[in-house]
Amino acid sequence: MEGRLTGINRKETLQYLGYLGSEIPEQLEQDLTRCEEEVLKTARPRVLWKLFSLEQDGRFAGTAFSPRGHDVQKLLKDCNQVILIAVTLGSETEQLLRRSQIRNMGDAVILDAAASAAVENVCDNLCKDLAERFAPRYLTDRFSPGYGDFPFAQQRELFGVLDITRQIGVSLSESGLMLPQKSVTALIGVADRPQEHRHRGCASCTMFETCRFRKEDTHCGAI
Repeated sequence: MEGRLTGINRKETLQYLGYLGSEIPEQLEQDLTRCEEEVLKTARPRVLWKLFSLEQDGRFAGTAFSPRGHDVQKLLKDCNQVILIAVTLGSETEQLLRRSQIRNMGDAVILDAAASAAVENVCDNLCKDLAERFAPRYLTDRFSPGYGDFPFAQQRELFGVLDITRQIGVSLSESGLMLPQKSVTALIGVADRPQEHRHRGCASCTMFETCRFRKEDTHCGAI
């Protein structure tokens, strides 16, 4: 399954920027368009996914991995299978963001927001493709380490289960930050009946103001 970046939602880019104005000044409009086009041109999205059966003790069959936290248990309560996913815009986008931080910090801020909206688009497209593949069964929302009470420390375990670094070139820093930063990991439950879906997006999250991921110019992936 190929990674698909089909567009960048302007509203989401503005949300990542924290822009609260009702009207967009002409210069900002031009800067947004230019930066979004640059991200679209530069990104080389890659995706990885794998299906696991869920054991009665919550462990993913064939692995020692078992996601902890009541929120994950609630998400997967109707599920007997789960999909692990990893998504990245690629090292090319990372290089673009780093260069912009040296050349023009104004552009760097907009490019970062546009790239966040772009990786969300790739995640959404992957989820749509998976929903079609597993129909008539139903998928839950995607849920990432660090979201709710799903321990951020389990990110490293998830990386090992999917062999993410070798498969799509995303690595983890000592602090657990994904490199390239515009990358997402998550799990998605597979159920036999329709699942309730929450409203997605950083701007609607109750932890928007205090989120450790936003402070590091990234996000948890639960978008």
